[in-house]
Amino acid sequence: MCDALSRNMTDEVRTIVAHCLAHARRNFVDLVDVFPEETEYVIRQLSHVYRVDAEARRKGLSPQKRLALHRAKSQRVMDGLHKWLTRQLDDRLVEPNSALGQAINYMLKHWERLTQFLRVPGAPLDNNVAERALKKSILHRKNSLFYRSPNGAEAGDVYMTLIHTCELNRINPYQYLVALLRHADDVASQPHAWLPWNYARRQTELAQAGVTPQSV
Repeated sequence: MCDALSRNMTDEVRTIVAHCLAHARRNFVDLVDVFPEETEYVIRQLSHVYRVDAEARRKGLSPQKRLALHRAKSQRVMDGLHKWLTRQLDDRLVEPNSALGQAINYMLKHWERLTQFLRVPGAPLDNNVAERALKKSILHRKNSLFYRSPNGAEAGDVYMTLIHTCELNRINPYQYLVALLRHADDVASQPHAWLPWNYARRQTELAQAGVTPQSV
């Protein structure tokens, strides 16, 4: 899963490639103020597909059942969108070299890879999960300009990893890091018990045993 930049792929790689639907959608979102009617239609159709995907996650469907759900509920929507996009250019309703025309051309050019979720079990709609993770690293890289030593940078890397892991597990990073500091001795002796998805249970166990947290 990636956007359609050619540098993302190499001839040596042989795999199923899916392109990010969010990238294609973003091209239209950027033009809402200029082409409100046309962009609203595209965004509305894609919103339907994302609602179907959210339904699949909510129900915990297997990749095969998710594929069946998209084929039942999203295939018709995407087919209609493809016809609409094609008609805008074929009937000269949109200037091909305009910003809207370029957005349409991008989507049509990469249509097969943008719609892998209709053919391949487990194919994601977009690359948003990876992009959110990359943004953490990019922000951290900016902050790293102010580290004075490699050891300081390494400590920053550890904290970045912990914070992002907490966020992925829907745990408050600040509360988690404070808990680690208040139970530093126990963290050192039983680090596995203080992983983000375990720490609340370990806190309860220590509280029941009458262990007083350290002051921070």
